[in-house]
This record gives sequence, C-alpha cells and structure tokens, in this order.
Amino acid sequence: MFIVKHRGLFFTLTAAFVVAALISVFSYGLHLGTDFEGGALVQVTYPAARPDAAVLQASLDQGGYKGYSLREANTQDYILRAPALTAVQRESLVQTFSVAGDTATISQLTEVGPTIGTELKNKSLIALSLVLLCILLFIAYAFRRVSRPISSWVYGLIALVTLVHDVIIPVGFFAFLGHVQGVQVDTLFVTAILTVLGFSIHDTIVVFDRTRENLAINHTKNIKEPFEETAGRSLNQTFVRSINTSLTVLITLLILYFVGPASTKDFSLTLLVGIIAGTYSSIFLATPLLVSVAKWQEKRS
Repeated sequence: MFIVKHRGLFFTLTAAFVVAALISVFSYGLHLGTDFEGGALVQVTYPAARPDAAVLQASLDQGGYKGYSLREANTQDYILRAPALTAVQRESLVQTFSVAGDTATISQLTEVGPTIGTELKNKSLIALSLVLLCILLFIAYAFRRVSRPISSWVYGLIALVTLVHDVIIPVGFFAFLGHVQGVQVDTLFVTAILTVLGFSIHDTIVVFDRTRENLAINHTKNIKEPFEETAGRSLNQTFVRSINTSLTVLITLLILYFVGPASTKDFSLTLLVGIIAGTYSSIFLATPLLVSVAKWQEKRS
C-alpha cells in the first residue's frame, strides 16, 4: 500500500526523469548511426598494440574525414563510423589507418546508402508504433470482462503511457551519451527498445492481472473493498517477483556489458537502462495511475 498511498511522490519523480530525458533529446538530438543516415562502418585490426587514438584521428583529419566517430574495440581494433566514403578514401583506407609504423588490416567494411538509411529509419518508427498499438488492443481485449471501477481500455491506455515512459528514458539517455561521447544510435538500439517494451509490458500485465483476479474474488465473495486497497494489495503480492525477475536480467546484462565484446556494449547498455525504467514504471507508475484514474472517475460520478 505504501506505493499506491504515496503515488504523488512517484508521479513527481517520474515527471522529473521524463522532463530531463526530453530536454536531452531536444537539446542534443540523437546521434544517428550509419544504419539510419547512410555512410560507412570500418573495423580495423592491428597485429601488435593499436596506435594512440589521437594519432589516428590526426591521420583521419588529414585524409578528409569529417563527422566521424572512432571507438576502441577488443584489444587491437578500432571501429570507425563515418559519412559516405569517397573513392579516394576507400582506396587509401589501409594507408590512412597505418600510422606510427603499424600496418592496419581492414577486418570489416560496410557501406549504407542514404536511401537505405532513410528506409530503415521509417521502418523502425513504424515497427515501434505498431508494437504500441497492438499492445493497447491486446490489453483492452484481455481485460474486456473488467468493467468496474474502470474499463478495460483504461488498463490498455495506462500500459501505453508506461511504455512511452520506457522509450523516452533510454532515448534521452543516449541523446546525452551521443553529445558527451559521440555514441551513435543504430538498428540494434531499436531492437533493444522493442525488447524492453516486451519485458516491461509483461511485468505490467502481471500486476494488472493480479488486480483483476482480486476484483473477481471480491465480487464472488461479496467483499466491499475500496479499489485503492485492492490495487495496493495486488501490487504487494507481485512486488518481490518483479524485483527478482528484473535483478536476474540486470545481472546478466551487467556481465555482458563489462565482459562481452565491444560490439554489444551499446546494445546491453540500452537494455540495462530500459529494463530499469521498465521495472520502475511497472511497479511505481502503472498501478498508481490506475488508482488515480479510478478516483477521478469516482469523483466525476
């Protein structure tokens, strides 16, 4: 009951996080990767120790590279993300990266045209929108027998609000990282966001379903209990399960982030931030919103 009773505190905390994320997005914007903007991704391997990044950046600047992102990978690699390469830059890649007496080997070269990048961006937005719409319709259908004190559509809309929260937080976080560290957003980021949505809605539905069960039990036994108490009791019954499930996933992701390959670091970081946001919204936002809507409808009637 503590969470439901002090829901105003959690609403304020949620608003602060969302506003901070939105400020980050509108101030810095997302640093879109080559998947969306078009360009080249180059992975370079050195036989011995890789050269200093400053020396390599000087060579890239001299070669006419602009707006690029250079990051370390593994122990002997660098990954370059840059706008579309010219014919001269493509032919002189090995020479450009072979600095300080180290001969570079091009391990991977991927180029994406601007048309394909725009298509991927549009399809990612469509996929995200369709996921949210399908979740809304499914919850409204699954809770169709719940009509008091609030309708099944309210359950679906509140779940949608929490999912929007779960999208905004990691997007704002990566907008900030893009500004500070030049971290780019690619199709793996979209994949991680869709995964977070699935995890979060699963957690939210568990709480809502327990609320539905308790409402049915109260109706069968003719128990007159305020909706706030029923919802708070349902949340308490699922609280430990939600925390334990999330902790298990977070421990796995932390190991993947610190021990896994460099290519999965941004992916695992997106999942980490998203699942923390999703767990928070499922526990501290969804059910309190449900109670607030019920109280608002009660006052209206």
